[in-house]
Amino acid sequence: AMDNRGFQQGSFSSFQNSSSDEDLMDIPATAMDFSMRDDVPPLDREVGEDKSYNGGGIGYSNRIMDFLEEPIPGVGTYDDFNTIDWVREKSRDRDRHREITNKSKESTWALIHSVSDAFSGWLLMLLIGLLSGSLAGLIDISAHWMTDLKEGICTGGFWFNHEHCCWNSDHVTFEERDKCPEWNSWSQLIISTDEGAFAYIVNYFMYVLWALLFAFLAVSLVKVFAPYACGSGIPEIKTILSGFIIRGYLGKWTLVIKTITLVLAVSSGLSLGKEGPLVHVACCCGNILCHCFNKYRKNEAKRREVLSAAAAAGVSVAFGAPIGGVLFSLEEVSYYFPLKTLWRSFFAALVAAFTLRSINPFGNSRLVLFYVEFHTPWHLFELVPFILLGIFGGLWGALFIRTNIAWCRKRKTTQLGKYPVIEVLVVTAITAILAFPNEYTRMSTSELISELFNDCGLLDSSKLCDYENRFNTSKGGELPDRPAGVGVYSAMWQLALTLILKIVITIFTFGMKIPSGLFIPSMAVGAIAGRLLGVGMEQLAYYHQEWTVFNSWCSQGADCITPGLYAMVGAAACLGGVTRMTVSLVVIMFELTGGLEYIVPLMAAAMTSKWVADALGREGIYDAHIRLNGYPFLEAKEEFAHKTLAMDVMKPRRNDPLLTVLTQDSMTVEDVETIISETTYSGFPVVVSRESQRLVGFVLRRDLIISIENARKKQDGVVSTSIIYFTEHSPPLPPYTPPTLKLRNILDLSPFTVTDLTPMEIVVDIFRKLGLRQCLVTHNGRLLGIITKKDVLKHIAQMANQDPDSILFN
Repeated sequence: AMDNRGFQQGSFSSFQNSSSDEDLMDIPATAMDFSMRDDVPPLDREVGEDKSYNGGGIGYSNRIMDFLEEPIPGVGTYDDFNTIDWVREKSRDRDRHREITNKSKESTWALIHSVSDAFSGWLLMLLIGLLSGSLAGLIDISAHWMTDLKEGICTGGFWFNHEHCCWNSDHVTFEERDKCPEWNSWSQLIISTDEGAFAYIVNYFMYVLWALLFAFLAVSLVKVFAPYACGSGIPEIKTILSGFIIRGYLGKWTLVIKTITLVLAVSSGLSLGKEGPLVHVACCCGNILCHCFNKYRKNEAKRREVLSAAAAAGVSVAFGAPIGGVLFSLEEVSYYFPLKTLWRSFFAALVAAFTLRSINPFGNSRLVLFYVEFHTPWHLFELVPFILLGIFGGLWGALFIRTNIAWCRKRKTTQLGKYPVIEVLVVTAITAILAFPNEYTRMSTSELISELFNDCGLLDSSKLCDYENRFNTSKGGELPDRPAGVGVYSAMWQLALTLILKIVITIFTFGMKIPSGLFIPSMAVGAIAGRLLGVGMEQLAYYHQEWTVFNSWCSQGADCITPGLYAMVGAAACLGGVTRMTVSLVVIMFELTGGLEYIVPLMAAAMTSKWVADALGREGIYDAHIRLNGYPFLEAKEEFAHKTLAMDVMKPRRNDPLLTVLTQDSMTVEDVETIISETTYSGFPVVVSRESQRLVGFVLRRDLIISIENARKKQDGVVSTSIIYFTEHSPPLPPYTPPTLKLRNILDLSPFTVTDLTPMEIVVDIFRKLGLRQCLVTHNGRLLGIITKKDVLKHIAQMANQDPDSILFN
């Protein structure tokens, strides 16, 4: 069990400054004793007529402090690295809503307040969409400019990237549309020439130097200002949406540093993407904006509904796919996703996509850099190569997850993890040195995917479109299948080398201490494999048109095979193999490309990829990183099929120390403070008496400490010998007795309980569906033990022959 160091001293200030790694309640417990007394006293002992009398002596207050009348700041909140109580949060929101509804009938102002409260959710979604869309546009524009900065600069205006620089030029020809006098490479600026070996070396050196500079700035900013800004953020967001508290992970500093370093990391040329981190950025926007509304600031469960919608907005601006964003949030990220959240997620994704479209960061009137439209129908026979791409995607996904997790585990358990800056610089140097000679690795990954998705037309000057007799066509802008030229063969070799480099370098890049997304690198691997297969199929159809599989549907000179479609299917297959997405993946892909008629090939590839990858390992990359980091996350997709019982998992076990409990009316302040100081548990069951062990309720450690400290400050006469009552009324006490302390208001009178013979399959389902922190175990109403979320996770790991001690917040 982990120590709760922030709570050890029992002071309220320790909650404000706590940075402990305390995870969940882990209460050791009691020996099983199934004996039951018949003369168990009632829960609330009867008292005389004067129910307010507490035996106050001379000079003492004769009133019990009632927190129903005087709510205390801090009670009902959660400390860092704790799980929220979903049931309590939902109950508090229903009470708040009921109160507002009742008051709305009393006055016009209360009615206006009720309407504004109902509308606040939609206003919040609007603000999240506007902010996340604006930040995504800023990131896209900045990353495009800084990526081109590695190769040169625009003398007509340094703020223009290569493409925009040549757009404004009056000297651009059709054949060399990417060359213009205004754009100067670094060799032209330094040695006034772009020809020769020395000019190549200068450009090579400047490319590597800029890459190292960008990577160094990114990792330094993350390390110094916001350690939570590294990685993709999706594993942590999944954990937070399941109810876990990680303070600062969605804070303003994390937002600022992640936005800046994401641009730097992408511009450095590392094999990573900005799409996953954009989900983190959007969730930061949602969390920060929640503080503007009391409804969401004071309720953790309601805030998580907002974060689910923000995740949808993040994917919407990352891919220009608002519907795919909503489905991604529902399928992959969210833990609790009611119908109301679905509507609001849709609205937030819509606003975010509209905002990004208004900014138009790519200058192509599209939401994404690689928007293409295919017009050639696919044939039933092509399902065979599409399924082959699905198999490749599943194999790549399983290989990547195993190797990346092994490398990340090595980073965590060796000296390597202590030198994040050196690691990032070394990987960046290797990537840049190997990338520059190959034009397909030198360009940004998004541009590479755009090139691979492209359906060759008459106006394309890419080597991938260098076919023989390319202008000999009678079909207007559409080109028939034709023999590959020198450029296509050269491109195939370069793409094969690019595929090898991307596969290897992505394994070592993902998980470093910089913002690093996985969507784009995975799509790039699949798009390269798909394009290679697509060109192979195209040439096969051209040279062997007489084969049975081709002559029935592909006539000579027809435009039968679309290599760009194979690239798109391959990208979907590899992304599905890594993340195990299905529905949202297919929707994102057809929103990306506009290829509505290609849903069936995408579905076939995505499902094949998932089946193959699941056969080699059940976890997707995000679930694997959640388990690697020991986050307390119960995966809803997995079934628990073991025949264990609650008594097999609960604490205490046989021969363990007794369960630490509080009694409802016989413990002094000193007794409770002693228990708090000597234990690290997050909460305590409250029983009628130690003899009966009859359950009354459950009280949280944090609420106890805050309440006692507040009472010592504000209630006269409360001393260490004051008795604490969790009952409705206190019994008469003799004179000169110190004032008592009534804490019934902080007691959870309806904790979830199961019997000792309840199957663990049911207990696991209860924890998943209700988001419980802990569950008490009883036998004939007598408290036996407790099962915490961590206990459930450890038991699941043990049943899967994994290390149960890995379930803790690292």
